[in-house]
Amino acid sequence: MDPILQGKKLVKHYGRVVALDHCDFELYPGEVLAIIGDNGAGKSTLVKALSGAVTPDDGEVWLDGKRMNFHSPLDAREYGIETVYQQLAMSPALSIADNMFMGRELRKKGLMGSLLRQLDHKEMERFAREKLNDLGLMTIQNIRQPVETLSGGQRQGVAVARAAAFGSKVIILDEPTAALGVKESRKVLELIQDVKARGIPIVLISHNMPHVFEVADRIHIHRLGKRLCVVKPNECTMSDAVALMTGALDPDHAKAPGSSPGPAEEYLHSL
Repeated sequence: MDPILQGKKLVKHYGRVVALDHCDFELYPGEVLAIIGDNGAGKSTLVKALSGAVTPDDGEVWLDGKRMNFHSPLDAREYGIETVYQQLAMSPALSIADNMFMGRELRKKGLMGSLLRQLDHKEMERFAREKLNDLGLMTIQNIRQPVETLSGGQRQGVAVARAAAFGSKVIILDEPTAALGVKESRKVLELIQDVKARGIPIVLISHNMPHVFEVADRIHIHRLGKRLCVVKPNECTMSDAVALMTGALDPDHAKAPGSSPGPAEEYLHSL
């Protein structure tokens, strides 16, 4: 099976700082790929290079077997790559429907839309409600309510629904549960599973190891600007995954789940 999204030998410098050091990346169809790494490892730069937010100094980005040259996130969006950033990139004062269609509003048919450029609010609200219902976000009663009136979990749900509605190829989630409580985090994890069930591959950046091991099919461990290794949750312990990303463990010495704990356990408990 060929990767749907691939990065080959990606390089990115910020002055003397090497953010990406000939980094490789592969996302396969229908999977949830988690990216974990210590602060400053280059995870965000990798995702930005894949989604058009930054231009690599060297290396290649491939989508569906074709080499891409994204110059902005809008370029990536046109090819079906949607990114949900930790800050959500939403306008609190606008309605749910307006936020879902921000930058791609629908206009009314005929002269009202083409000449007077009037927006088709009714159709946008219908579409937004349909997509929220598809992901089970039934607690949102009024599609016209401002986003600022929603809970953190509901806002994250709207952002994921927006990505799922327009991300035909890949959805990238940057720390989707970082600022959420237990109950709201659970709902977001369920949304991830729902989106995966629809056949859309997901890239998940997270520091929450239990969440990563629950939903990920594979885990890309990022260290010092490059991919250290890729492990599967059922073939690596959680503590060893943490030890790998902090440099306390060599990839060849990672243990399978169920094996006796070693020194790496203390890294998990110290989080």
